[in-house]
This record gives sequence, C-alpha cells and structure tokens, in this order.
Amino acid sequence: MSGSAPLDKNSLNGSFPGESSKARALMIAAPASGSGKTTTSIGLAAAMGARGLDVAVAKTGPDYIDGSFLGRAAGSYPVNLDPWAMGSARLRSLAMSHGRGADFLLVEGVMGLFDGAADGNGSSADLAAALGLPVILVADAAGQSHSIAALVSGFCNWRADIKVSGLILNNVASSRHERILKDALESVDIEIVGSVPRQLDLEIPGRHLGLVLAGEIDGIDGLVRRAGRLVANHCDLDRIFALARPMMPEKPALASVSSGRKNFCPLPPLGQHIAIARDRAFAFFYRHWLYDWRNSGARISFFSPLNDEAPDEEADAIFLPGGYPELFAEQISMAGNFLAGLSGAAGRGVLIYGECGGFMVLGKTLTDGDGRTYGMAGLLPHDSSIASPRRILGYRSLVHDSPLPWAKNLCGHEFHYSIGSSHSLPALFGARDATGRDLPPMGAMNGRVLGSYAHVIDACTDEGGLALHEAGGQ
Repeated sequence: MSGSAPLDKNSLNGSFPGESSKARALMIAAPASGSGKTTTSIGLAAAMGARGLDVAVAKTGPDYIDGSFLGRAAGSYPVNLDPWAMGSARLRSLAMSHGRGADFLLVEGVMGLFDGAADGNGSSADLAAALGLPVILVADAAGQSHSIAALVSGFCNWRADIKVSGLILNNVASSRHERILKDALESVDIEIVGSVPRQLDLEIPGRHLGLVLAGEIDGIDGLVRRAGRLVANHCDLDRIFALARPMMPEKPALASVSSGRKNFCPLPPLGQHIAIARDRAFAFFYRHWLYDWRNSGARISFFSPLNDEAPDEEADAIFLPGGYPELFAEQISMAGNFLAGLSGAAGRGVLIYGECGGFMVLGKTLTDGDGRTYGMAGLLPHDSSIASPRRILGYRSLVHDSPLPWAKNLCGHEFHYSIGSSHSLPALFGARDATGRDLPPMGAMNGRVLGSYAHVIDACTDEGGLALHEAGGQ
C-alpha cells in the first residue's frame, strides 16, 4: 500500500468526523513496556498526518515525556488521560474536547495493557473501557514463534469490557519469521494490521526520568519521519483507521473501571493572571490545566528562567512546573532577573507554587549529579540534591489546607531522583500512596510560597469519600 495516498475518508465504516462530529479514536497498547508502542504510536501519528488527516494525540497516565514525542509527530499538543486520577466524566470530557475538529484521536497506553497503580487501578485497559476505545496491541515478536498465539490470546480474552481489535507484530526478524507468527495466530480471533521489522535506527535516548524530551534530540523530525515511513510501509493504515471508533458521549463507565473517582470539578486557576515558567528546565505541565484555566477566564503568560526572564510583574500567581533544573543548576543560579523577579513577587504577596523541579528551585540550594552546589531562590528553606539519586515513584492521594484555590483532596503523582532536606515549615500536603498507606508529609508552605515533589493531576473525590488524615504540619 502506498505511503502517500490519502485515506478515503468516506469509504470507511461509519460517518467520517468533521468539524461538527467526533474524531475516530483508538488506543495503542502492548503486553509490556519495551514492546515498541511508543515508536509505533509516533509512526502512526506521523503516517496518518502524512496522508491528510488531522491527528490529535493523548497519553495514558501521568507521563509527560512520551507525550512530547506524540505531539511532535502529530504537530499538535498532547493531553494526558489518567484513569487513576480522573473520573470517567472528566476523561470523556477531556478526550472529546481534545479530539474536537480532528479526524483521528490516537491514545498511547502506558506500560502493559493491564498494568496500573499499586492498587491495580488506572491501567490502559481501564481507560479503554471508560472511553469505549478499540485497542491495537503491539506485540514484540523477538525471540518468539508459536508462543505468540498464547500471549495474544491471553490479552484478547482477559477482560470482557475491552476489545482488542487489531494486532501489530513488532521486531519481526524475516519473512519466514512473519509467516510462522501468522500461522500460529490463525486460531486467535484477532486481525493482524501490521508486521514491522526490526529497526535499530529508531532508538530513542533516555535519561533518569525516562526518555529525553523530543525537543532535545538533534534530528528529531528525521526520526519522526522514519517512524512514519516504517509504519506506513508495514501497517495497513486504512484498516487501522476503520477499526477506530467515535467515542459515545453517553457511554457509562463500566464496573471494572474501579478508580472510584466520580464527577469532576476542574482545578480553578491559581490566579487571574498566571505566569508559568516554560523552557527545557521547566517542561512538565498538564495541558488540561491550561484548558481549565483559560475556560475560567484566566490570563496565561509564559517566561523562561533559562533565558533569565522574570515573571510578568502584573501576574497575581506564578507557577514553576517540574522538569530538569538539575541539568541547568548553574545557569539558573546565575539568572539574576529571574531570581529577583521571584523574590519581588513573594514580597508583594503573589501566590508562588512549585512542583518537583519547581519546588527544588524555590529552595535554598540545588546539588547536581556531579556534587556541585548552586544557590536557588531561597524562598523555601530546603536543600535539594541529586548527587546520590534515589528513585521515588507512585501515585499520591493528597490533602491540603493551604492558599491553593483547589479542592481539599487532590490526586497526584511523584517521580523524582533528587532528595530534599528536612525543614521546620508546615508541610503543603498530607499524603497516601495508591494503596492507602500513609506517607510522610510533603513539601513546604511559607506564606503564599508553596511547593512539593508532587505533580497534582486533578481534584480527587472517591465514591466513598476520601478520608485522608490531617498529616503533621497541617
């Protein structure tokens, strides 16, 4: 099949979405991490775009980094759809809003199809069930022949509330290997929509929080084009598009989607004019916050600490997102305009909120991976260090009594290798992990300067009522 021919939008089953209808949507998932779903998703987004479709992209769960590659391939911003932290109404509203005006909504899964948080909830399968998404399974065929049938059959039949509609075989060694795999799969009720050979030049580099951000890779656009050609040449794009389905607006969440979140209340804006740090050091930000805040009438402005830009003096709130400040600690420590702007804003009573990397920058010092220590904003009393990294990872149920204009109970995620020192200020959050286990209080509050290692995802209301204790320092 030609990689350049446009899709015949009108010949496919069902109505083709336009400005006033819904995008066809599907999920790319896999039996496990490392199966090739990110490269496949990048390639599929690029290939669909090259054939004339407007593509919207989304990432399952809290991952910021994979979404940056999807966005690069699609030429549009990604959104995170998190079935652990968000209720089905929130998920549906976000997905349908994000896909509005697009032809195709591609949702990349996370980890293995049925892998979720420590409590077993929040998997890609949960999201597929909540949104009625068909699933295309990407199976790594390396080192397998007939066993592929047992693997694929198990994933197709594990849960009755999701539909694995198609299969892409990845890392196929030869035409003979492909024939053996397809013969073995004849007994499995699954349509094979792609058979992709091993491709060693599509390796995406990584660092301590996962992949390197798309914008940091020299030749990223060439990599995206190669992935697009690979998928176009070895997958049936017409069949994949035909297997996608418009999301049904009234489809109820099924019983197996058991995160317990119910109707959502979007996070209110931090202020009426929010200045947000945005550059390579402050790159982790959820797009649905921008949707919520702009829909609430808030003004958003951006500034770059790495370019020594100060936040807008007219802003009544400043947000320092997470990212990689440890890679730019010296540059940040020398950004006099930025640091003076933060100090001046704190003196005026502006709400200043930092998450993870932003929290590190609000502290006194930051020690990088080489053991070199640099001065930071000094608005909170902790020191941060990545000299002896220790991975801390997981979903968090959070409770707070702070100047943040948000619901008392929040859902978030923690993923960092740096360590913060102890301090005497009140903690920002009381916290539990996904299983309900109590965790030490998180972060610090100094008047209207606030921060913690948690990345807040959404307001959190359980069906039974979230009963977090008032943790120490609250």
